[in-house]
Amino acid sequence: MRTLTVVSAVSMDGFYDGPGSGVTVPMENCFGTYNLERIQAADTVLLGANSYAMFSSYWPGVADDSSAFEADREFSKIYNVVDKVVVSDHASPPPADHPWADNTRIVSRADAPAEIAKLKEQDRREIVTWASRTTWNGLLQHGLIDEIHVLLGPAAVAGGTPLCEHPVSLRRLGVRTFDNFDTVLIRYGVQQPAAPR
Repeated sequence: MRTLTVVSAVSMDGFYDGPGSGVTVPMENCFGTYNLERIQAADTVLLGANSYAMFSSYWPGVADDSSAFEADREFSKIYNVVDKVVVSDHASPPPADHPWADNTRIVSRADAPAEIAKLKEQDRREIVTWASRTTWNGLLQHGLIDEIHVLLGPAAVAGGTPLCEHPVSLRRLGVRTFDNFDTVLIRYGVQQPAAPR
């Protein structure tokens, strides 16, 4: 049985993003370092449509960008070769010459719970998701999210979008700090999501 893990930066006051454009959750370089650890433990990345559009245009080229953070370059190299599953009713597969062309699959929103449940039954490495808040919150309602790893940023944004859309009970799996950074990682196991609507 595979683990499906959400990794997200959150402001100190618990928001996924801030109120309005230009207000973002604080992310230090340790976020990239931890993302690299998570993708090294995985062989499938789960994405929603908007995150797929944004990430597929950004991450493939980072591997060869000498000005990029070292962990981000390594992250990009792995991202280009792992399987990607995109939950969307409108997204199109990447073009044939795109680095993600051979390992990206589009799954409809209606089919996503059953398809993700099948993936989780495989004897493979972890499934991980970044951003894609609407997608993973939907899967949370179906009991398909195993862990939520929160990187708690060292600032409050005083409003915005909460991380979770519905109540959920969690158990703390671990807490970690990073040398020279103020971000704190809290790993939670999902105990009981709210009942599906």
